[in-house]
Amino acid sequence: MVRQLPPSPKAESPNTTKVMKANKAKDTKPELALRKYLRESGFGGYRLNWKKAPGRPDICYPGKKIAIFVHGCFWHRCPKCTKTSPKTNTEFWNKKFELNVARDIRKREALEALAWKVFELRECDIKKDIRFVTRDIMSYLTNRLNQVE
Repeated sequence: MVRQLPPSPKAESPNTTKVMKANKAKDTKPELALRKYLRESGFGGYRLNWKKAPGRPDICYPGKKIAIFVHGCFWHRCPKCTKTSPKTNTEFWNKKFELNVARDIRKREALEALAWKVFELRECDIKKDIRFVTRDIMSYLTNRLNQVE
């Protein structure tokens, strides 16, 4: 069973409210960069946040059962980055991050149980070297898209 968070704590300042409202769930800079790179590499034709796939992958190729998630380092607690945690309401935020990571695992497992190939990319890796971080995806896409069904 999924544990629920208590209601979000009130922001302590108008600036905090502004910053939190600016966070997006879709069309983030790393997602847009990845989508552009896929199109330019000849791998358009993907679906965005496809509702019929468990976990609504950020990018997917439904016919080939390929799902791609782009994880922001802060929200998904990148093990490579040293993202700080909020200094106030720490109990709430620690629980929030814990649930985010658990949800990521459930999404991956649900897709893999249905024989989907799942790729999870981190924001920092996309920013650092998109060509390097997508080499496995490109190889897999090339092989899958060239297969005769």
